[in-house]
Amino acid sequence: MRDWDRTWRRRPPTILPQIYWRVKPLIARRLQIRIRQQWAGMLRRWNGHKWPIDESAAELPSGWSGWPGGKRFALVLTHDVETAVGQQRCPRLAEMEQQFGFRSCWLFVPERYAVSAGLRQYLAANGFEIGVHGLRHDGKLFASRREFERRSARVNMYLRNWQAVGFRSPCAYRNLDWIGDLQIEYDSSTFDTDPYEPQPDGMGTIFPFWVPHNGNGSTGYVELPYTIPQDWTVFVLLRERGIQLWKRKLDWIVEKGGMALMIVHPDYLYFDETQSRYDNYPAAYYREFLEYIKQRYEGQYWHALPREVARFWAQRYGSPVCPASGVPERQSVAEKLCVDQRA
Repeated sequence: MRDWDRTWRRRPPTILPQIYWRVKPLIARRLQIRIRQQWAGMLRRWNGHKWPIDESAAELPSGWSGWPGGKRFALVLTHDVETAVGQQRCPRLAEMEQQFGFRSCWLFVPERYAVSAGLRQYLAANGFEIGVHGLRHDGKLFASRREFERRSARVNMYLRNWQAVGFRSPCAYRNLDWIGDLQIEYDSSTFDTDPYEPQPDGMGTIFPFWVPHNGNGSTGYVELPYTIPQDWTVFVLLRERGIQLWKRKLDWIVEKGGMALMIVHPDYLYFDETQSRYDNYPAAYYREFLEYIKQRYEGQYWHALPREVARFWAQRYGSPVCPASGVPERQSVAEKLCVDQRA
């Protein structure tokens, strides 16, 4: 079993994401993407040994007893809805998933555009899940502890109003200690391996894990890292023309028995050729991937919403207290990850 890094929760975000968010508004979008495409090409050459597959991320959690029903792997579908345009495309994308018998979680940005109450109600009524994706998607959520506390109060308000239990930070920019202030059952702001993100330090696991309490009232929460490469990275930055990379990573996760959690952005896909742009990709790619899952792995996956995975994990591997408090805790990922509160 992996000897987990006990200092990961205290590791602060690097300065790079802050620079990224400051510079981004000053550069035209087409030029932004062009620069990132060139940089992504170099990163791909430098990180071929650990992306899209980091072999070490397949190590089993301590005390692992398998997925519900004896399934080979867990399948979790999520969507970050970053703009009003993306929100308009949600019903059509949801209909596509329903055709294959899938359900997903839709994470909306509360104060960047007018989030449709009708859309949220429609999704919830059809078995989908609703989550919160930051607050304004402006890169300032983690600017300082004080700013995070101010904004987290509003995030918590939306979590309550939307009856949501899950959160993801924009651009996977995060501080897992601070996120413990949110009234959530799970967070999904991390990944197993992704050198293309502004904060590129991965968690090195294709399994969920428990984040213990942060000493600020939190009882802890489950972290669900995304493990399938993001659509934006694959089709816009790396300009792939097909889903081979997605299939390769999925097949490896299935082989290792992990969690295949993916993020698809309705903002960056199109359903009609007339909508094709330099910053989007055909929705047919996602349809093809859903078909691939269904045809190749039907009956082998536990298809669950993020909240269902979080509750499964919390019941078996989570604890409201750290081992350092003197209260016994079952052998689990939590025990490996928990930071000694006496330090």
